[in-house]
Amino acid sequence: MHTGLFDLPWWGYVVVALVLTHITIASVTIFLHRHQAHRALELHPIPSHFFRFWLWLTTGMVTKEWAAIHRKHHAKCETPEDPHSPQTRGIRKVLWEGAELYRAEAKNPETLQRYGHGTPDDWLERNVYRHSVLGVSIMLVIDLAAFGVVGLTIWAVQMVWIPFWAAGVVNGIGHYWGYRNYDCVDASRNISPWGILIGGEELHNNHHSFATSAKLSSKWYEFDIGWMYIRILEMLRLAKAKKVIPTPRFGEARHVDFDMLQAIATHRYDVMARYVRSLKRVAAEEAERLKASHGGLFDARALRRWVLSGEECGLPEAQRRHLQAVVQQSQALSTVVRMREELSAIWARSNATREQLLAQLQDWIERAEQSGIKQLQDFSLRLRRYAA
Repeated sequence: MHTGLFDLPWWGYVVVALVLTHITIASVTIFLHRHQAHRALELHPIPSHFFRFWLWLTTGMVTKEWAAIHRKHHAKCETPEDPHSPQTRGIRKVLWEGAELYRAEAKNPETLQRYGHGTPDDWLERNVYRHSVLGVSIMLVIDLAAFGVVGLTIWAVQMVWIPFWAAGVVNGIGHYWGYRNYDCVDASRNISPWGILIGGEELHNNHHSFATSAKLSSKWYEFDIGWMYIRILEMLRLAKAKKVIPTPRFGEARHVDFDMLQAIATHRYDVMARYVRSLKRVAAEEAERLKASHGGLFDARALRRWVLSGEECGLPEAQRRHLQAVVQQSQALSTVVRMREELSAIWARSNATREQLLAQLQDWIERAEQSGIKQLQDFSLRLRRYAA
C-alpha cells in the first residue's frame, strides 16, 4: 500500500525528483521568461502548450501574471516599484519570501493590465489554467499513484523548487551577489557562469543587459542549458530564436563616422566593460595612493568600483559623499569618472541628432587622447576599431 506503480531504489526517487523539477525550470526559462515575457523566441504550439500544461501542474502559475510581474521588474528595476528588488526590500526578504512578493504583486490589477499584454487568452487559460489549486492537486495525485508515500515528498520538492530557486535565488541573489560582464544600470549579477541548476537564469547580468536575447550566455566559458534546449527545439523546427546577444566586430582604427557611432551604441555594454578593464590599473594605483595619504580611512576597493562603474549599491550615503570628495583630490580619478559618465551619456541622449552624437563622440575621443593617461589613450584607440 505504501508503494505506487513504480518501485525504485532510494536514488531512483532522487533522480525522478531532479528530472521533474528540471523540466519545470526549463518550462519557466524557455516558455514563461524568454518566450512570453520577452518575445526572444517563437515556439511551436506543441512545446508551447506542453510547457503551459506542465507549469499548471507543477507550479499553478498563471502565464499572464508571471509575464506581467517580470516585465514590471525590468521597467522599474531597483526602484520602490520593483516587485522584488533586494536593493529596496532587502536580500533576506526576497530570498526567503520571494513567492509571497510574487503573490502580492499578482493581486495588483494595474500591473496585469499594463504589463500582461500578449499572453495566452484562450478557453483553457480562462477556464482551466487559472485554477491554480486544481493543477497542483492533480500533480499530487499523480505522484502518489506513481510512487506511493514517497510521492508526497517528491510533490513537496516540486512545490518549493520554483518559489525558492526562481522567486528567491534568481530575484534575490541575482541582484545582490556575483560577477558582472556588463555595466547595465541595475544591480544584476551573474550568479554562476554555468547555467544548469536554474536553466541558465544564473546568467542574470547578461539577461538584464540584453533582455530580448534568447541566449543568456555571452562569454566562451559560460554555459546556458536553456539555450541548448532551444537549439534542440530549433533543429526539430519547434522553435526559432529572434535575437541573441550581439558579438562586437573590430577592424582597423579609423576616423569617427556614423558606422562607428552605431557600432558603439549597439555594443555599449561591451564598450563600458572594456572601459572598466582598461582603466582598472590607474584606478587601483590612485586609490592605493589616496588611501595611504588618508591613513586608510576609506575603502579603496569601494572607491575603485565607484570610479570605474559608478556602482553605489550597498554604500551608505555618507560613504558615497566621502568617496566623491576623495576622488576630487586626484586629477586622474576625476578624469576617469568624468569620461565614463560622458561616454555613457552619448547613447543615453535619445533627443540628440545623429550629427550631434557624432560630434560628441569625436570630442570624447580627442579629449581621451589628450588626457595624458596612457590607459585612456589606449582605450580611445580601441573605440576607433569598432565596426558595424
